[in-house]
Amino acid sequence: MTETHSAPAAARATVRPVGATAVLVLHDGSVLWGHGIGAIGSAVGEVCFNTSMTGYQEILTDPSYAGQIITFTFPHIGNVGTNAEDVETTTPAARGLVIRADITTPSNWRSAQHLDVWLKNHQLVGISGLDTRKLTRRIRDGGAPNGVIAHDPDGRFDLDALKARAAAWPGLNGMDLALDVSCRQSYSWDESVWRLGNGFGRQQAPRFHVVAVDFGAKRNILRCLAAAGCKVTVVPATSSAADILSHRPDGVFLSNGPGDPAATGGYAVPAIRGVLDSGLPLFGICLGHQMLALALGGTTGKMARGHRGANHPVKDLATGKVEITSQNHGFMVIPESLPAGVEVSHVSLFDGSNEGIRLKDRPVFSVQYHPEASPGPQDSHYLFERFVGMMAERQ
Repeated sequence: MTETHSAPAAARATVRPVGATAVLVLHDGSVLWGHGIGAIGSAVGEVCFNTSMTGYQEILTDPSYAGQIITFTFPHIGNVGTNAEDVETTTPAARGLVIRADITTPSNWRSAQHLDVWLKNHQLVGISGLDTRKLTRRIRDGGAPNGVIAHDPDGRFDLDALKARAAAWPGLNGMDLALDVSCRQSYSWDESVWRLGNGFGRQQAPRFHVVAVDFGAKRNILRCLAAAGCKVTVVPATSSAADILSHRPDGVFLSNGPGDPAATGGYAVPAIRGVLDSGLPLFGICLGHQMLALALGGTTGKMARGHRGANHPVKDLATGKVEITSQNHGFMVIPESLPAGVEVSHVSLFDGSNEGIRLKDRPVFSVQYHPEASPGPQDSHYLFERFVGMMAERQ
């Protein structure tokens, strides 16, 4: 497919190439043509990239991708099909996807549905046939742009309207998206992790009770808590400290989620501070990590391109061990802003950014990455055992 970029406005090609049924228009006016996949329609969001080689279904259903169009750097997307087990939430929050090659016929014994059919059923708009390496380099060097993805089998596009829509979208800075993906009421969870030949298990003899604050929790995080011996009560993102503590938990978990932590922190930070005052063990990941830092007096900031993939090396400063981690975040904790008593525990070996903190005097810790490894390596599963160990020590 033909690609055109900003540079001089007169040089931008606006004529649709023969056979093009989809287009990606960026906020600077760049136009990238391709083949439409998935649902017919259009969607606006921040265009990011993910470097994972597996797990496209888990990625597309990760609530942390709310407001984003995902560019997959791995060229073979769709080759293992889709199924009802590999989803992280019922309704995908991602806005759309960009892939290099056309979706291939699925070849996997667990496949129940072609990816294109699955995308249509979930109203996800996609485009294939783009030079995803070129787009990834652009994001890497210039930051994640806002854009509009559009799919019309007849190839009818109003480019001026799409450019205006991409330019007008405000971006993720200052955007609270946790409210869009959080549960609306509390519920109990006892499903544990998937095992080959057995499927998902059930936690029938829990040792601890954990309240998980849902800012956009992935199902496999809840499964890992259950597998570690926990009864889990999931509560909405807007729950107050009194709401959380009324369940009489042994520990509190702050989940992953999308958007700007400073925006979500408007209502979440006071609740987190109340939990901290209770002395209960507390474990946060991703957005939960960022908002814990805010509750402790730190600050967060938008990253130029973010971390998204299942191959990110992180160093545990206490042990010197390097973990390969699964990540999805566009904001980060500013380590220099952390007050006395808060210790940096993990750092990224890609760019040196903060990947974890802990309190020196209380059973409180958090990490920026996703230890539930869905998709991704299982190097960080020990963090759930660490959390359980803290609750055991307090009993």
